[in-house]
Amino acid sequence: MEFLGIVLTEWVGYAAMAALLISFMMKDVNKLRIVNTIGCVLFVTYGFMLQTAWPIIISNGAIVFINLYYLVIKKS
Repeated sequence: MEFLGIVLTEWVGYAAMAALLISFMMKDVNKLRIVNTIGCVLFVTYGFMLQTAWPIIISNGAIVFINLYYLVIKKS
């Protein structure tokens, strides 16, 4: 499936990259973690769309859990 000549898999990758970059411009740590988590979830999705790119899936999945730990349990 393509939109503007770009396949869906690449769109997911671009959205993940944009969310990650935007997250690092945040001054509020909680907002940074929320936007970063969205980017990481998109990267995990992207990793599965690439016929299971485990380094992408594992690293970003771990970051999701770290972010959730600080957002929910530690409440920084």
